[in-house]
Amino acid sequence: MIIGTIVKGIAGFYYVKVNETIYECKAKGVFRNINITPYVGDKVEIVLLDEENRGNIVKILPRRNCMIRPPASNIDQAVIVFSIKNPNPNLQLLDRFLVLAEEQQLDIIICINKIDLEEDENACKDLEFVYKKAGYKTILTSTVSDIGILDLKEALANKTTIFAGPSGVGKSSLLNSVNPSLKLETGKISEKIKRGRHTTRHVELLSLDNGGYVLDTPGFSSLSLTHMDSVKLQDYYREFIPYNNSCKFVPCSHIHEPECKIKEMVEKGHIDMERYERYIKLYNELESNEQRRWKK
Repeated sequence: MIIGTIVKGIAGFYYVKVNETIYECKAKGVFRNINITPYVGDKVEIVLLDEENRGNIVKILPRRNCMIRPPASNIDQAVIVFSIKNPNPNLQLLDRFLVLAEEQQLDIIICINKIDLEEDENACKDLEFVYKKAGYKTILTSTVSDIGILDLKEALANKTTIFAGPSGVGKSSLLNSVNPSLKLETGKISEKIKRGRHTTRHVELLSLDNGGYVLDTPGFSSLSLTHMDSVKLQDYYREFIPYNNSCKFVPCSHIHEPECKIKEMVEKGHIDMERYERYIKLYNELESNEQRRWKK
């Protein structure tokens, strides 16, 4: 048996890296029988079929964590990339990805890109302040002005990082700036809809010169959290955690109940009002999903 790491998966083929050699593998049918799909990042055992670097995956070793969207495992941290303009930041989508990353107990960095496009410097600082206040490390970047690239490079060193965000926010351009030898394809923003086109079409584990690995993922415009229970949502908001057990009623949804400590902190300005409002929207969505499941 040979143990390696899945670095790419395309159309049923998995490319497993063992030292510096890549093996093209298929997954044995036993995985379908037990409803397990190999993910990029998986440590796997393979058997070789021939001398042309082809083999079969026969075992998936235990995962430290596992993300559904994008499908990946054994990740150390998430860098969530949004642009300040072209396209404008979708904070509801950002919060969704934060919840998903928190669920997997990942370290998280928020990267606010294309800051050279924003003439109002306060707009960048205000957005940064909201998420710093919530407890997140943030990096402001521009590949045009070479701002924040060194900070981002240092953050990626010796880590396996999922690099995610909507289409057109500049993920591939950022990675090219951090590691020019990657030579990733970059796309242009549609002038009509002010959104990016997908240039990354599959999930792939890329090796960086500084000892790290990064998962450059396809862009997305939506993110489903249908697997999550509404009662668990509050656990994935860092700024809620110090107050979650201080409400009059426990458990507390922090929406309808009186004498709620979270609502008090929102009113006092200790928790951002707009982020709290996005929490309510997401909570109501998850609750509606649960009600539909119960009716079936």
